Amino acid sequence: MAVNPVESVVKSTTFTRFSMNLGLLFVAVFLLPVAVSVARHTISDNQQKSWWELRRDSSMQAPAPAEFTDAVIQVYAARAARWRGAFGVHTWIAVKPSGASEYTRIEVMGYALRWSGSTVRIRRGSPDGYWFGSKPWLLRDIRGGTDVDDMIERLISAAENYPYNKEYRVWPGPNSNTFIASLARELPELRLELPPTAVGKDYLPNGQLIADAPSDSGVQISVRGLLGLMIAAEEGVEMNLLGLTAGIDFSPLAIKLPGMGRIGNSDYQGREID
Repeated sequence: MAVNPVESVVKSTTFTRFSMNLGLLFVAVFLLPVAVSVARHTISDNQQKSWWELRRDSSMQAPAPAEFTDAVIQVYAARAARWRGAFGVHTWIAVKPSGASEYTRIEVMGYALRWSGSTVRIRRGSPDGYWFGSKPWLLRDIRGGTDVDDMIERLISAAENYPYNKEYRVWPGPNSNTFIASLARELPELRLELPPTAVGKDYLPNGQLIADAPSDSGVQISVRGLLGLMIAAEEGVEMNLLGLTAGIDFSPLAIKLPGMGRIGNSDYQGREID
């Protein structure tokens, strides 16, 4: 059967336009936001200082143990140190059991593997301290009640049994955000939505392809944290490409862009556990 040259040209032109539009969409959604974030991060005050000059003191967001004696669980995120901060954040959980005089921080640190044999750190420390000059923002705040004390015990147990305690990769994971996302899945009542800049949150434990979203309000599919899709009531719709996240949240409405993070309505609402 003879090939119609006009039809071939039309198909070729249509495919070319589709490819160009797809390329422009990729540039607009992934590359431009990252470029803006890198430029903004490069000229920030923190990049002009030595690491020992950067703030690590309290940001005054956690209740003082002497003033609030009930149990507390707080989840924080702050821009990562140095060049990594252009792309993502470091996340951690701070807990204080009822009557405790100090907070315990639960987090993963890559360098800790060298001298302690484990990336997991469960130790006393400032719950809301600046992270190498970056002010943390509070993602979750749960206070009061015997249920919170029980959650704290389960959090510590889950942290102690984290499957990647002897493995750490900045990209695509497992890293500090992989760890916090893993804890969130172990304790679904946290209802934790991690920011789109939490690179590594989509690296699913034990090579899983499908898992619950960290907020326990939907499902996600991920191939080793490099390619994936999440659909959930809390997170909205997120697409993961090479560890970078873009998407849209419908409740409340906001756009999620790689590097830049959430643009629109804030999604933080502190609450006491029922």
